[in-house]
Amino acid sequence: MSEQADSPLDRLWDEYALPYRDFDDLTLARWMSQTLAQLEGRVWRLSHPLFGAYRLAAQVARERHLTLRNLVTLPSNYPEAACCGAPLLPLLTRDVLESGLICQHCNETAVALDDFPASLLEPVRAWAGEYAPIHQVAHWDDRQRKSAKSYDRAYEGAAQDAEKLLTQAGSQLAPRFLEHFPTLIWEDQDECLEVRPEDVPV
Repeated sequence: MSEQADSPLDRLWDEYALPYRDFDDLTLARWMSQTLAQLEGRVWRLSHPLFGAYRLAAQVARERHLTLRNLVTLPSNYPEAACCGAPLLPLLTRDVLESGLICQHCNETAVALDDFPASLLEPVRAWAGEYAPIHQVAHWDDRQRKSAKSYDRAYEGAAQDAEKLLTQAGSQLAPRFLEHFPTLIWEDQDECLEVRPEDVPV
Protein backbone atom coordinates (compact mmCIF):
# COMPACT_ATOMS: atom_id res chain seq x y z
CA MET A 1 0.00 0.00 0.00
CA SER A 2 2.68 2.52 1.01
CA GLU A 3 4.78 1.50 -1.99
CA GLN A 4 1.87 2.33 -4.30
CA ALA A 5 1.59 5.74 -2.64
CA ASP A 6 5.26 6.53 -3.37
CA SER A 7 5.96 8.56 -6.46
CA PRO A 8 8.25 7.14 -9.17
CA LEU A 9 10.88 9.65 -8.06
CA ASP A 10 10.66 8.43 -4.45
CA ARG A 11 11.12 4.86 -5.64
CA LEU A 12 14.12 5.91 -7.72
CA TRP A 13 15.77 7.59 -4.73
CA ASP A 14 15.07 4.48 -2.64
CA GLU A 15 16.93 2.50 -5.28
CA TYR A 16 19.84 4.97 -5.18
CA ALA A 17 20.05 4.52 -1.40
CA LEU A 18 20.43 0.71 -1.56
CA PRO A 19 24.26 0.67 -1.41
CA TYR A 20 24.19 2.69 1.82
CA ARG A 21 21.70 0.29 3.34
CA ASP A 22 24.29 -2.46 2.83
CA PHE A 23 26.86 -0.51 4.90
CA ASP A 24 27.16 -1.43 8.56
CA ASP A 25 26.82 1.49 10.97
CA LEU A 26 30.54 2.14 11.33
CA THR A 27 31.19 2.02 7.58
CA LEU A 28 28.31 4.41 6.94
CA ALA A 29 29.54 6.84 9.62
CA ARG A 30 33.09 6.73 8.24
CA TRP A 31 31.88 7.39 4.70
CA MET A 32 29.83 10.35 5.89
CA SER A 33 32.73 11.78 7.90
CA GLN A 34 35.09 11.51 4.94
CA THR A 35 32.53 13.13 2.65
CA LEU A 36 31.96 16.00 5.09
CA ALA A 37 35.70 16.63 4.92
CA GLN A 38 35.45 16.80 1.12
CA LEU A 39 32.50 19.22 1.30
CA GLU A 40 34.21 21.55 3.76
CA GLY A 41 35.34 24.98 2.66
CA ARG A 42 33.13 25.37 -0.41
CA VAL A 43 29.58 26.15 -1.41
CA TRP A 44 27.78 23.35 -3.24
CA ARG A 45 24.79 23.19 -5.53
CA LEU A 46 21.85 21.23 -4.17
CA SER A 47 21.97 19.24 -7.42
CA HIS A 48 25.66 18.27 -7.12
CA PRO A 49 26.07 14.46 -7.29
CA LEU A 50 28.47 14.32 -4.33
CA PHE A 51 26.02 16.18 -2.14
CA GLY A 52 23.16 14.03 -3.44
CA ALA A 53 25.11 10.95 -2.39
CA TYR A 54 25.69 12.44 1.06
CA ARG A 55 21.98 13.20 1.47
CA LEU A 56 21.14 9.57 0.73
CA ALA A 57 23.66 8.39 3.33
CA ALA A 58 22.25 10.89 5.84
CA GLN A 59 18.75 9.55 5.18
CA VAL A 60 19.88 6.01 5.97
CA ALA A 61 21.70 7.21 9.10
CA ARG A 62 18.54 9.02 10.23
CA GLU A 63 16.45 5.88 9.68
CA ARG A 64 18.91 3.97 11.88
CA HIS A 65 18.97 6.74 14.51
CA LEU A 66 22.77 6.89 14.28
CA THR A 67 24.70 9.52 16.20
CA LEU A 68 27.79 10.06 14.07
CA ARG A 69 29.84 11.64 16.86
CA ASN A 70 29.50 8.44 18.89
CA LEU A 71 30.95 6.35 16.07
CA VAL A 72 33.65 8.39 14.34
CA THR A 73 35.73 11.51 14.64
CA LEU A 74 34.06 14.17 12.50
CA PRO A 75 35.83 17.10 10.85
CA SER A 76 36.40 19.54 13.69
CA ASN A 77 35.03 22.64 11.93
CA TYR A 78 31.46 21.29 11.83
CA PRO A 79 29.51 22.42 14.89
CA GLU A 80 26.58 20.41 16.17
CA ALA A 81 23.25 21.43 14.61
CA ALA A 82 20.80 22.60 17.28
CA CYS A 83 17.89 20.90 15.51
CA CYS A 84 19.13 17.29 15.59
CA GLY A 85 22.70 17.17 16.87
CA ALA A 86 24.16 16.13 13.52
CA PRO A 87 27.06 18.05 11.95
CA LEU A 88 25.77 21.43 10.78
CA LEU A 89 25.22 21.20 7.01
CA PRO A 90 22.88 24.08 6.08
CA LEU A 91 20.89 24.67 2.90
CA LEU A 92 20.04 28.14 1.58
CA THR A 93 16.68 28.20 -0.25
CA ARG A 94 14.36 30.84 -1.66
CA ASP A 95 12.28 30.41 1.53
CA VAL A 96 15.13 31.58 3.76
CA LEU A 97 13.09 34.43 5.29
CA GLU A 98 10.51 31.97 6.62
CA SER A 99 12.63 28.84 7.11
CA GLY A 100 16.15 30.06 7.78
CA LEU A 101 18.85 27.59 6.73
CA ILE A 102 17.60 24.01 6.44
CA CYS A 103 19.42 21.08 8.04
CA GLN A 104 20.35 18.41 5.51
CA HIS A 105 20.15 15.68 8.11
CA CYS A 106 16.64 16.24 9.51
CA ASN A 107 15.10 18.85 7.12
CA GLU A 108 14.26 21.17 10.01
CA THR A 109 15.49 24.72 10.51
CA ALA A 110 19.19 24.51 11.38
CA VAL A 111 19.79 28.26 11.65
CA ALA A 112 16.84 30.61 12.14
CA LEU A 113 16.95 33.97 10.41
CA ASP A 114 17.19 35.70 13.79
CA ASP A 115 20.42 33.77 14.45
CA PHE A 116 22.13 34.80 11.20
CA PRO A 117 25.36 36.75 11.52
CA ALA A 118 24.52 40.45 11.30
CA SER A 119 26.62 40.91 8.16
CA LEU A 120 24.42 38.45 6.27
CA LEU A 121 20.97 39.65 7.31
CA GLU A 122 20.65 42.60 4.95
CA PRO A 123 21.93 40.86 1.78
CA VAL A 124 19.82 37.76 2.49
CA ARG A 125 16.68 39.83 3.09
CA ALA A 126 17.31 41.86 -0.07
CA TRP A 127 17.87 38.77 -2.22
CA ALA A 128 14.90 36.81 -0.85
CA GLY A 129 12.65 39.88 -1.03
CA GLU A 130 13.49 40.29 -4.71
CA TYR A 131 13.02 36.57 -5.41
CA ALA A 132 9.64 36.11 -3.71
CA PRO A 133 7.41 38.04 -6.18
CA ILE A 134 9.23 36.44 -9.12
CA HIS A 135 8.54 32.95 -7.80
CA GLN A 136 4.94 33.91 -7.03
CA VAL A 137 4.20 34.29 -10.75
CA ALA A 138 4.09 30.49 -10.95
CA HIS A 139 1.28 30.53 -8.36
CA TRP A 140 -0.90 33.31 -9.70
CA ASP A 141 -4.62 32.64 -9.43
CA ASP A 142 -7.03 32.94 -12.40
CA ARG A 143 -7.71 36.61 -11.73
CA GLN A 144 -4.02 37.48 -11.74
CA ARG A 145 -3.41 35.43 -14.88
CA LYS A 146 -6.27 37.11 -16.70
CA SER A 147 -5.09 40.58 -15.68
CA ALA A 148 -1.72 39.95 -17.34
CA LYS A 149 -1.58 40.70 -21.06
CA SER A 150 0.10 37.35 -21.61
CA TYR A 151 0.59 34.94 -18.74
CA ASP A 152 2.97 32.84 -20.83
CA ARG A 153 5.17 35.87 -21.35
CA ALA A 154 5.01 36.79 -17.66
CA TYR A 155 5.88 33.21 -16.69
CA GLU A 156 8.83 33.08 -19.08
CA GLY A 157 10.06 36.45 -17.83
CA ALA A 158 9.82 35.26 -14.24
CA ALA A 159 11.80 32.11 -15.10
CA GLN A 160 14.56 34.20 -16.67
CA ASP A 161 14.65 36.51 -13.64
CA ALA A 162 14.78 33.47 -11.34
CA GLU A 163 17.75 32.10 -13.26
CA LYS A 164 19.62 35.38 -12.73
CA LEU A 165 18.82 35.53 -9.02
CA LEU A 166 19.74 31.89 -8.44
CA THR A 167 23.03 32.53 -10.22
CA GLN A 168 23.55 35.51 -7.93
CA ALA A 169 22.80 33.34 -4.90
CA GLY A 170 25.40 30.78 -5.91
CA SER A 171 28.13 33.16 -7.02
CA GLN A 172 27.75 36.10 -4.63
CA LEU A 173 25.50 35.37 -1.66
CA ALA A 174 26.36 31.77 -0.73
CA PRO A 175 30.17 32.27 -0.56
CA ARG A 176 29.68 34.92 2.14
CA PHE A 177 28.35 32.19 4.45
CA LEU A 178 31.75 30.49 4.45
CA GLU A 179 32.99 33.17 6.84
CA HIS A 180 30.63 31.65 9.44
CA PHE A 181 29.93 28.02 8.43
CA PRO A 182 32.21 25.20 7.25
CA THR A 183 30.21 24.76 4.07
CA LEU A 184 26.89 25.79 2.55
CA ILE A 185 24.50 24.14 0.11
CA TRP A 186 22.40 26.42 -2.11
CA GLU A 187 19.23 25.67 -4.03
CA ASP A 188 20.04 25.90 -7.75
CA GLN A 189 16.60 25.28 -9.23
CA ASP A 190 13.00 26.40 -9.12
CA GLU A 191 10.69 23.57 -10.07
CA CYS A 192 7.62 25.81 -10.08
CA LEU A 193 9.13 28.04 -12.77
CA GLU A 194 10.76 25.06 -14.53
CA VAL A 195 14.24 26.42 -13.85
CA ARG A 196 16.69 23.52 -13.82
CA PRO A 197 20.24 23.43 -12.45
CA GLU A 198 21.66 23.51 -15.96
CA ASP A 199 19.87 26.85 -16.50
CA VAL A 200 21.81 28.41 -13.60
CA PRO A 201 25.44 29.18 -14.49
CA VAL A 202 27.83 30.29 -11.75
